[in-house]
Amino acid sequence: MGSIGVEKPHAVCIPYPAHGHVTPMLKLAKLLHFRGFHITFVNTEYNHRRLLRSRGASSVDGLEGFRFEAIPDGLPQSSADVTQDIPALCESTSNNCLAPFRVLLCKLNETPNTPRVSCIISDGCMSFTLDAAEELHIPEVLFWTPSACGFMGYLHYQKLIERGIVPLKDEGQLTNGYLESTVIDWIPGMGNIRLKDLPSFIRTTNPREIMFDFLISEAQRASRATAIVLNTFDEFEHEVLQAMATMLPPLYTIGPVALLCDQILPESAPVKYSLGSNLWKEEAHPLQWLDTKDPKSVIYVNFGSITVMTREQMVEFAWGLANSNHSFLWVIRPDLVRGDSAMVPPEFLEATGERGLLLGWVSQEQVLAHPSIAGFLTHSGWNSTLESVCNGVPMISWPFFAEQQTNCRFLTTKWGIGMEIDSDVKREEVEGLVRELMRGEKGKEMKKKAMEWRASAVRASQEGGSSYVNLDSLVKLLLPPA
Repeated sequence: MGSIGVEKPHAVCIPYPAHGHVTPMLKLAKLLHFRGFHITFVNTEYNHRRLLRSRGASSVDGLEGFRFEAIPDGLPQSSADVTQDIPALCESTSNNCLAPFRVLLCKLNETPNTPRVSCIISDGCMSFTLDAAEELHIPEVLFWTPSACGFMGYLHYQKLIERGIVPLKDEGQLTNGYLESTVIDWIPGMGNIRLKDLPSFIRTTNPREIMFDFLISEAQRASRATAIVLNTFDEFEHEVLQAMATMLPPLYTIGPVALLCDQILPESAPVKYSLGSNLWKEEAHPLQWLDTKDPKSVIYVNFGSITVMTREQMVEFAWGLANSNHSFLWVIRPDLVRGDSAMVPPEFLEATGERGLLLGWVSQEQVLAHPSIAGFLTHSGWNSTLESVCNGVPMISWPFFAEQQTNCRFLTTKWGIGMEIDSDVKREEVEGLVRELMRGEKGKEMKKKAMEWRASAVRASQEGGSSYVNLDSLVKLLLPPA
């Protein structure tokens, strides 16, 4: 590493070790690097190895002033190439990561020609880092990567317990309509939201459910941060953000962070393209296939990095897509089907032929930006939702877990850019919704609304826009005193 001025601010960025959390954190780190920060980006050793496999041996070499480090996640060693078990990962990072993180900070502060660590930016679900920041007397920002509406749900988990709404009294409440009929009208900025629409970890009869406890703890610790960063924009989640601002440390909305990167990072900046976060190897040819399709003629299908389904559900999706008679690009991860290989029926491949393309992993941002894409069949993870909004693409939503249920509710009832598929998916419903999105009246309305939200997101990320201004304010907050 070349000589670095010791007065340079040094941000240590540590994402929660799952694809949907690493991606936005890396984008924020790139923006801070461009604004003059020395960056140390901390992956877990497991994801460090996955990055090497997917992007090659040079992928973690870093750049001048941008270095990668890794700490153990506390789980047993594994060479698997899948997203780890989320409850086990949450429990392990909470209990085991603080000690190696402290060791890393000491090492960084003793490294010659490297500025001392001046601030920590950690994922909201890695709040053990607050203890380390307080010991070093440096500011800590928590970057909560879900939607503001999803985060607001987590912030009210404790009140749901106090009101006796959760945990559920018995398993029957999962299926007897209780989740749909129980309306929560007291969460600020959320309107009359159903229990079904709150982040899914409330769906338990166990008062000591790992994920429920974990999210309560992480949400409560948010008040100790110097500031909270959210990957959203003010106009999109205005009511929720207004309410949240009275409950937490200063809030900085800097989303969609992908658009900010497009606006702020020049094409010539090495940091823009040379550093990536994809944990699966991307297929190289989807854009060539899309080039052969008419504008707005293809439905893109991707359920993200964590969703798993049964073999029966996969078959229903497959035949729904086939029977819609529309072209589709479907991303099928090797671990998409629970306990089985992710294989579609051979008859499905015969029936769809050139109309369909199945791939293992793609650059989703590039696919959604392609002119042939008309709609997105999605799990409604927040990155996917924002990437769709950035490209004016309406959605069909099949939420799997966490705050995806909340995002789905807002997509369908507030933002007007989505339709929901029942969790018990049937091919007739898939076929009908795809056809409606592609050429129905509801589909036309959603496309129009999606383009309006796209324009709003672009405005927020341009110079003078709310997210652009908030990034400037965050940089000033994190600069060490002169």
